[in-house]
Amino acid sequence: MSAMDPASFTAPIEEQVAIFIDDHRRALGHCLDGLTEEEARTSLVPSLTTLLGLVKHATMVERVWFVEAFTGASRAELGIPLTVDDSFTLTEQDTIATVSAGYAAACATSRTALAGRELDEVVTGNRRGPLPIRWILLHVLRELAQHCGHADILREQLLARRAASSPQTR
Repeated sequence: MSAMDPASFTAPIEEQVAIFIDDHRRALGHCLDGLTEEEARTSLVPSLTTLLGLVKHATMVERVWFVEAFTGASRAELGIPLTVDDSFTLTEQDTIATVSAGYAAACATSRTALAGRELDEVVTGNRRGPLPIRWILLHVLRELAQHCGHADILREQLLARRAASSPQTR
């Protein structure tokens, strides 16, 4: 179900938040559709932000908020970057396929971690201390929405570059 499905309009708040998060997860995951590996890695801004890096970062976000915070396992134990900047760093092994698969797996793990949980339930594994699941979900929604906006702009720029370099447009 998507947030624009009329059935979502009156769903309980827990379902509505999950629907909005999943809509943004899908949108971010699709930002790589139809791109070349080179395009996905293209840096258009001074930061480490690339489309492939955004999806890799979102994988870290999922694991921080729905594994680290729920279990208390350290980032080192989970094999995830220790810093935000590190989460955008691409390796030679990072491809559209591998990063997309990692992101899909992280999202599935997040959904499993949330199954049967209440919004006001508190988890204690985050370095900030105890946090209600409600806050975590709203934080993740905000972060995904922000990164979807970044991805829209970067993708638009990449596709405009592609069109400008196409022999048909000259």
